[in-house]
Amino acid sequence: MALTTKMADASMEIVEGCRLPVLRKNQENEDEWPLAEILSVRDAPGRKLYYVHYVDFNKRLDEWVTPDRLDIKKLQFPKKEAKTPTKNGLPGSRPSSPDRDVRKSLDLNVQSASAPSRGKTLPTPKRKAESVSLASQVSAAMSVPSLPSSAEASQASVYPAVREPFSTKSREDEQLTSITTNGTTRRILPSQPGRKRKNCGTDEMIKVFQYNSPRNASGCLPPGEDSQDSSDGIPSAPRMTGSLVSDRSHDDIVTRMKNIDCIELGRHRLKPWYFSPYPQELTSLPILYLCEFCLKFLKSLKCLQRHLTKCNLRHPPGNEIYRKGTISYFEIDGRKNKTYSQNLCLLAKCFLDHKTLYYDTDPFLFYVMTEYDSKGFHIVGYFSKEKESTEDYNVACILTLPPYQRRGYGKLLIEFSYELSKVEGKTGTPEKPLSDLGLLSYRSYWSQTILEILMDLKSDNGERPQITINEISEITSVKKEDVISTLQYLNLINYYKGQYILTLSEDIVEGHERAMQKRHLRIDPKCLHFTPKDWSKRGKW
Repeated sequence: MALTTKMADASMEIVEGCRLPVLRKNQENEDEWPLAEILSVRDAPGRKLYYVHYVDFNKRLDEWVTPDRLDIKKLQFPKKEAKTPTKNGLPGSRPSSPDRDVRKSLDLNVQSASAPSRGKTLPTPKRKAESVSLASQVSAAMSVPSLPSSAEASQASVYPAVREPFSTKSREDEQLTSITTNGTTRRILPSQPGRKRKNCGTDEMIKVFQYNSPRNASGCLPPGEDSQDSSDGIPSAPRMTGSLVSDRSHDDIVTRMKNIDCIELGRHRLKPWYFSPYPQELTSLPILYLCEFCLKFLKSLKCLQRHLTKCNLRHPPGNEIYRKGTISYFEIDGRKNKTYSQNLCLLAKCFLDHKTLYYDTDPFLFYVMTEYDSKGFHIVGYFSKEKESTEDYNVACILTLPPYQRRGYGKLLIEFSYELSKVEGKTGTPEKPLSDLGLLSYRSYWSQTILEILMDLKSDNGERPQITINEISEITSVKKEDVISTLQYLNLINYYKGQYILTLSEDIVEGHERAMQKRHLRIDPKCLHFTPKDWSKRGKW
């Protein structure tokens, strides 16, 4: 077999852009041969190494492989195509690069009540699909209900099973449209002959029903697929002008490859998932050493030991605004602590692929979560936010470091961001797009938070309890669009006998109770010492 491989290798040269099956282990530790693209080739002592990207897998799985893992028999050479300039006048990516589709959707920010937009399009990077893994970044969070791909699919989520045919006078009558007026999102439903229907406004009272069995809700047609998300979890209209949103048009072969092999941070060694623009001379090191308190990067263990004798920090710089037990949060101003903030961004970029890196950290605040022991405050994760956000973003980037993932710290970071929003008296939402792991975490947090509110509702005078979308938003500080999309994602909101109702089945209730029993880490508002600042009056901060 080895001789055959050598002969095949001699007869055909594998170059960048080739595609072929590559041997790897799946989650069950079984052999599989997914199709992969060769991104780079390098000579090692006695053999060649190939850097491969597994097509339709997340980039964090990219790796260097040896020739014996390649299936040469199914080798596909890159197609020769003429290079065409892009819209920006920049040269296009290599013909062998995976296609990046442009997603078109409704721009909710430019609609008005008098003249609803036809659906302004925004370019969005299409993420690679990956088998479900609970610690992934989140490709994009759910947004306000937008124009569905087909009227039939969207109508199923709000109409009873028996309905009359729609009028086909104009195109506007065939689709659901969402209009934003004075900060309130309202759905415009298609007209139906002989039948009047109320608009689903955020101020409209919604009755909450609790059924012993899902079958009892036969009068309601549950929604189908989540209308907010496409098949790969990307919402219809993520914002591409965000402070830290990555511009995928500038992707090249360098940024598509991991450049750091290993990072030593305190007692942990981390394997980076993505490219991070550390200095070029450090990328060839087998291990990059970081001071876990100031995050300064050093090239050797001896340099780190010498640095630790001079470094006086035992916690992140900035103000400690929360402490309960061993968990603390520090607020760090990107202008006052610029070096630390830049080092934090460099570390975070190793695990965030959908965000770009800005060396100008002045417009941002960083909230670092730490775990305390006798040696100091050890970084667990962080989130950043703009000092002034025009679109109510309360999170720009959010990350739990890999050693602390799947332990409830991600939800704790999200909960803390909303506690800050409550103190500020605002509703907030994370900046889009989210990573795959971020989307999972936010969906889970939104679901648990909203179900907690609904299950605590008390009925008045023996009637069903009622609540509005606005009330849920005000109680939780979750933006109305996220509340609506979560209710639809959970298949809770239905249209029945002329009004909207929320149907809580036994399965939903039991699943929520099981999840809350496992959620031991919670934010205690009494331990938060935070005074919001009006950054609009501070000039250049």
